[in-house]
This record gives sequence, C-alpha cells and structure tokens, in this order.
Amino acid sequence: MLLSGGLDSATVLAMCRAQGLLCHALSFHYGQRHAVELQAAARVAQALGAASHRVCRIDLGGMGSSALTGQGAVPKGRSDAEIGGGIPPTYVPARNTLFVAHALAVAEILGAERIALGINVLDSSGYPDCRPEWLRAMQEVARLGTRAGVEGRPVELLAPLLGMSKAEIIRAGVNLGVDYGLTHSCYDPAPDGAACGGCDSCQLRRRGFQQAGVADPTRYAE
Repeated sequence: MLLSGGLDSATVLAMCRAQGLLCHALSFHYGQRHAVELQAAARVAQALGAASHRVCRIDLGGMGSSALTGQGAVPKGRSDAEIGGGIPPTYVPARNTLFVAHALAVAEILGAERIALGINVLDSSGYPDCRPEWLRAMQEVARLGTRAGVEGRPVELLAPLLGMSKAEIIRAGVNLGVDYGLTHSCYDPAPDGAACGGCDSCQLRRRGFQQAGVADPTRYAE
C-alpha cells in the first residue's frame, strides 16, 4: 500500500483491510515541503492495522523543478477551472512512477500479490501520473520488468478510487470507520502542521467534506 498520509491513501488502506488483506504500508521522504505527512502516514498505518510501515528516502528535491519540493511558491486560491486545467507547479516529475518502481521491488521481496494506490483522476489537479493511461503503462512495467511478471505472476496494481469524486471517497471512508483527523493533505502547512487552507489540495479536501455532508476535521492555520 502506497501510503502518503493523505485522505485518499488512507481510504484505500481501509478498503483493503476491510477485505481482510494483509497490508504493508510504504511511504516516501522525497524532499517534500510537507514532510509532516509522514507523521500522518504513521498514524494511519497504526490505526488501520497495517502489518508494517516502511519509509523510503528518495532525493527528488535535489532535482528541483517543483513547488512541492521548495522550488517556487505553492499556488493558493486557484479557481476550479485553474485547478482542473493544465499541469500545476506542484507536479513532481515522475514521482508516482518512481514510487511504483520502488513498490514493485518491495512487493517482490515480500511476495505481495498487489500494490494499492490512492490515485484519483477527478481530483488529481491535472497530474499525468494519476491517469488511467499511466496506470495501464505501469501495469505493463510490472508484467515485463520484474521476475514475478516474466514468470507469469505479475503484481497487480489496484487503484479503487480512480474514478471517484472526493465526496464519494470521503463517504466510503466514513462507512469504513476512517478517522480523517489523522490524515494530512496540505501542500504548504504551517510550522506546527496546520493546513494552509488555500492550496489546491486543501481546497479539494475542504470541498469534498462539504459535498459529502461530513464535518471537516482538518486543523487550518489562522
């Protein structure tokens, strides 16, 4: 289970646990300015009964080119049209591709049959590595580029939230008992971890709770 500590990946972990699956959580410290999400990932992994939780270090910040790793300002207060149009400066080049590559290695080591991801095309802010085409391509990588794959046992990539809205995801998680107060979504949190309320991720999260009719447990900065 690729576990960021955010709302989506927490919901997927809850879905997998509800099916009785043994889940190993994998998070990444990649130079993100919101590394506080790793604390949220640890909380979520423990609360939802992950069998283990690994944190892998990748230096994506050293490559530059993303507001999410400190290269420029995180955009705030963008309209729905702006959020849904084009690829934003918070895009980290090839991030999810690198994450899945590492997850494939861990899956082979553990003998895992599936890798679960919390990607979501409707609320992905235009990220190309949250789209069905990318997922299909990575499934081919799993089939052709691993020992398990060439021996006829490719690891299956699962993305149960792919076509769901944020409100639908939240309702599903609430029905599974997810405590969203444990999660973190903000791209540009305050030093104490409070959410900024204005970045794309905060706006999508807040709107999701409103549309779902669920109280938002997020702690926002003043």
